[in-house]
Amino acid sequence: MERVGALRIRTYGTSGPVVVVLHGGPADVGGAAPLARGLADDFRVLEPWQRGSGDKPLTVARHIADLHELVEARCYDTRPALVGTSWGAMLALAYAAAHPDRAGPLVLVGCGTFDAVARARMQATLEERTSNALRHRLARLLEECADPSAQLRRRHELTRALYAYTPTAVDQEKAAGEPFDTRAHTETWEDMVQLQEAGVYPAAFAAVTSPVLMLHGTYDPHPGQMIRASLVPYLPQLEYREWERCGHCPWEEQFVQAEFFAVLRQWLAQHLAKRYGGRN
Repeated sequence: MERVGALRIRTYGTSGPVVVVLHGGPADVGGAAPLARGLADDFRVLEPWQRGSGDKPLTVARHIADLHELVEARCYDTRPALVGTSWGAMLALAYAAAHPDRAGPLVLVGCGTFDAVARARMQATLEERTSNALRHRLARLLEECADPSAQLRRRHELTRALYAYTPTAVDQEKAAGEPFDTRAHTETWEDMVQLQEAGVYPAAFAAVTSPVLMLHGTYDPHPGQMIRASLVPYLPQLEYREWERCGHCPWEEQFVQAEFFAVLRQWLAQHLAKRYGGRN
């Protein structure tokens, strides 16, 4: 484990262009490890653990600044590819909008929502999939877990199946012993929503010059087609690939895992070879 500024970083692979993998959550530190390992044969992969809560509320701008410090310190004169999952996909876009000259190709995997309508659709989908038994278990969390972080982690464990179609044996190597940072999650997401309500995002993405690929599963509660529609007016270069029988984490899905990695590796190799050897 290395450190750049506030970020702890795991590295994978020894050769090839640089790819930075951004975990979701916010605050799901270690959650992108299986994805990073899946790219390590072809790329040098950096997996930063995003900043946790502290004296000041976390903001999207703070996460962008942390990522920029990493890119400047570890990527030198190259423009790394950014592969973001869920919230991490949103962070990749926000970074590329703020620093278009330092971001290479962008891949958005299971991208998060950028408007209230898409979020409402997501919540409706989750509600439709929630059984009465699961509702009862979720209602009891307040009694069973006094700690808010433990509550949120347990909620994630209980609802995981709502996001997956047919997952493989999931690699659970995350941040061993790392508590879920509820404050980091809440502060970051609240700031992102406020920025959307103020009209900052997704309009700011018009500044993005990188090629962008969005990879999504049809079973993902995040409504891929709606999210795509919200981005295309500002990202006309956006490419979209959607898989049937696939949920929120394609790298864990039995029916598409191999094809997902094949598509991802090929697209990254093609675009990194084309344009992103240095600052241009």
